[in-house]
Amino acid sequence: MSKSGLFAHFKSKDEIDIALLEQMEEVGQKTVVVPAMRAQEGLPRLTALVENWLGWSTKAGLVGGCPAAAGMFELDDVEGPVREKLLELEKQWNEILKQFIAEAIATGELRKDLDIDQFIWELIGFYLNHHASRRFMRDRDANKRAKQAFQGLIDRSRSIGAKRTAKAR
Repeated sequence: MSKSGLFAHFKSKDEIDIALLEQMEEVGQKTVVVPAMRAQEGLPRLTALVENWLGWSTKAGLVGGCPAAAGMFELDDVEGPVREKLLELEKQWNEILKQFIAEAIATGELRKDLDIDQFIWELIGFYLNHHASRRFMRDRDANKRAKQAFQGLIDRSRSIGAKRTAKAR
C-alpha cells in the first residue's frame, strides 16, 4: 500500500498509531490472557499470565518488541490521542492484573492484606526490566532473572498457610 493510500484510509498518523495499539491489544489478549485463563484459578493462573506476558511480543511475532513498552518511553512527555489510548490500555491491563491477583488472594494463596497496587508496581518493573534486558542488552539470563524476581515477589506475598504448604513441598 502506498503512503497516500495509507493516509487516505486512516486520515492521520495518530489514527494509524491507535489502530496499531488496538491490534496489539487483540494479539496480546490471544497470546497472554486467553491461554492463562485455562490454568487453575489463583496462583497457577497468575503465574501462567506472567509467564505468557514475559516476551509475549516475540512469541506473537512482533519483531519490534512490545509496542506498549516502547510507547511508554516514546510518549512519556507527549500529549494527545495516542498517549491517551496507551494510558487506557495500561489501565485495562492493570485491571486484569488486579483480577488475577485478587483470585490468588481469594484462594488463600496470597495473603489477604497484600498491597495489590504495590504488587503490580513491582511486577510491571520486572516486565520492563525483562523487556529491556532481552531486547536491548541481549541478556541471555533475562528470562531466568525475571522468573526469579517474580518468584521472590510471590514468596513475599504468600499467606501463612500457603507458605507452610510451599515449604513442605
